[in-house]
Amino acid sequence: MRRPNRQAHVFSLSKTNIQSIFMAGIAFVVMTFLIVSMLTTADNHSRFASSALHDWTAEMQSDWFVHLLGAENRYYLDALPNASTPSLTTAALELATNMNLEDPRTFLGQELPGFSGFDDTLVVAGQGTDFTNMSIESAPPSEDVLQEQASSDETSGGEGQEEEGSANIDSGNPLIHISHAHNREAFHSEIEGDEDLHPEENIVKVGEYFADAFREHDLPVEVSDDDVTGMLDEEGLDYSQSYEMNREIVEEAKEEHEELEFFFDLHRDSVGREHTAVTINEEVYARTFFVIGEDHPDYEQNLEMATEIHNRLEERWPGLSRGVITRGGAGVNGVYNQDLSPNSMLIEFGGVDNTYEEVYRSADALAEVLQEYIHEELEEN
Repeated sequence: MRRPNRQAHVFSLSKTNIQSIFMAGIAFVVMTFLIVSMLTTADNHSRFASSALHDWTAEMQSDWFVHLLGAENRYYLDALPNASTPSLTTAALELATNMNLEDPRTFLGQELPGFSGFDDTLVVAGQGTDFTNMSIESAPPSEDVLQEQASSDETSGGEGQEEEGSANIDSGNPLIHISHAHNREAFHSEIEGDEDLHPEENIVKVGEYFADAFREHDLPVEVSDDDVTGMLDEEGLDYSQSYEMNREIVEEAKEEHEELEFFFDLHRDSVGREHTAVTINEEVYARTFFVIGEDHPDYEQNLEMATEIHNRLEERWPGLSRGVITRGGAGVNGVYNQDLSPNSMLIEFGGVDNTYEEVYRSADALAEVLQEYIHEELEEN
C-alpha cells in the first residue's frame, strides 16, 4: 500500500522579522503604561468615565456580589429570596453603550450639548415628581442685565444688599448659617418685568424670613446677604463660579464662629408654577426641593439628613416637598460646598411664579421640622 506523501513545513524567521516583533512588543508595553498612567493621574474632571459603569460597580457589592458567590455556594442566595437573577445581556449593553433601557435620558445624553445637566438622580420622589420636572438652576444673567442693575444700585445710592462682608448675626454664637449662592434669584410676581434676577427683591428675603422662623425656636442664626452675583461681576468671574465665591463666605463664617453646625444654601427653582405650588388645608404653599451634591466622599451624610427632613415634611404637610435629588458629574458643580459640613443642604424654595406669601408659608413649615431635627441632634451630641 502506497503511503501518502507527507511534506514537512518549515517556518523560518529572518533577523528583520524578529526585530519587528520585538519592537512591536516594546511598543505595546509602552503604550499600555502610557494609557494606564493617563487614566490614573488625570484630574477628576478629565478622566474617562461611564455613568453606567459607575452605577453598575456601585451595585456590585450588594445584589451582584451575592449572586456571584451564589454561583459557587447556593446558600448565599438565601440572603436574597425575592431578588431576580441579574441579566448579563442588560449589564453588557449598559457597559458597552452607557445607555440604560429604563432611562430615556441616556439615549440622548451624549449627543445633545448641555443635556447632561439634567442627569440627576431622583433619590426620593415627592408627589408628581419625575425626571421630567426636576430642579433647574437659573440661567446666568446677561451683561446688559448686570449693567442695568449696577446702574440702578448707583442711582439708589447703593441701598440694598452689600457686596462685601455683611451678615446679620444673632447675639451669642450662631448655630445655623444661611447663604445664597445665587442671591439675585427673584420671583416674577414680586418684581416688575420678567427678569429672573433682581438686586433687591430676591431669595435673600426668604433667607431672612427663614432665619426669623428659627429664632422663634431659640436657635441662633447667621444670615449672609452678600451680593455674590455682584461680586462675580466686579471680579470678572463667570456665573458658574457662584458656588466657589459663596464657599469663601461660608469658610469665613466657619472661622469666625466655630459653633456653626448647620449650613443651608437657599435657591429659587426655575420650573413653572404647575410643579412648585401645592394647596394644603386650603392654603397655597411653594414646594421645596432638596439638592445634594454627590461629588465628594461624605455626601451620604448630607443625603441622610435631606431624606429625613423630606419624610418629616411629608408626614405633616403631604406634597410640600418635591423630593430629594443628588447631582454630580460633568456640567454641574456637584459639591455645592456641602463637603464643609455633614449637616449641609441646598434647598429650593418654590419657582419663578411663586409669591413671597407662598414661600414664607413653606419656610415656616420647613423651619418647624428642621428645628425639631436640630434639637434632637443637639441632645444626642
